[in-house]
Amino acid sequence: MSALARPRSAAPVLPRARPLGRLAIAALHAELACSPKPGLVTPFSRGSHQDMDAGTFLRSLFALRGYFTAIAAQAATCADFAPLRQLGIQAERGMLSATGNVNTHRGAIFSLGLLVASAARLRAEACPARSADAVCDGVRQWRHALLQAPLDATSPGQRARARHAVPGVREQAAAGFPLLREVAVPVLRAALADGLPREAALLQTLMQLVAVTDDLNLLHRGGAEGLAFAQAQARGFLAAGGVRAADASAHMARICNAFEQRRLSPGGSADLLACALFLLQQEAA
Repeated sequence: MSALARPRSAAPVLPRARPLGRLAIAALHAELACSPKPGLVTPFSRGSHQDMDAGTFLRSLFALRGYFTAIAAQAATCADFAPLRQLGIQAERGMLSATGNVNTHRGAIFSLGLLVASAARLRAEACPARSADAVCDGVRQWRHALLQAPLDATSPGQRARARHAVPGVREQAAAGFPLLREVAVPVLRAALADGLPREAALLQTLMQLVAVTDDLNLLHRGGAEGLAFAQAQARGFLAAGGVRAADASAHMARICNAFEQRRLSPGGSADLLACALFLLQQEAA
């Protein structure tokens, strides 16, 4: 057995894993609480969704409360990909059971789960670099397994990925999440450092992600035309000053209405937003 895969004592692992698990759930809760958001569920709106609301998301988060701690503990003990994937499969089943088969957090189970695992792995190896970039880069240790893992060809996201021939979150993960390293984390970090309230900083980051991401949820719901419309709306919001503009609230209200009329929802971008917040918060944990 290689040194990388050698099991460690389980006794000290769980206490180190719990803070990462709590941060992951907190990041997902912050993404839900951020309001307004175009097409996405908030405590005050279903957005473009008829099958879910904030209560659905809260039930999902409750069901997932042990998953992120478990995947952190597993990664700290053994870097093999197979048990991490199995934990994700079990978490998805728990989510669907809690929500009545409504997909609230499938993308986050995958992306945020891998980032939590990478952060735990760095800590287990006593690596001094716990930066967001280091955690993203650490996911590339599972590159081969990620690209070889079977896909659910019947899922809406995978159908959109095949139909429009665009890379999905699996390719993002295998490449060390360039959208997080190059877009979401720098924008969120700068917005918070500039003194923006967290909710405003999150919205600014979300719109930057929508502007540049080939969001599979947007492609599924609106096709190439819907994706182009959403990206243009996000670019227009940012060009007008984003959340700092005097009329930002009115501008965002118009965008939210336009998204809902077209049933557009940037769920992939929302997952990346939660991941970016987790990455920043874990740096100090």
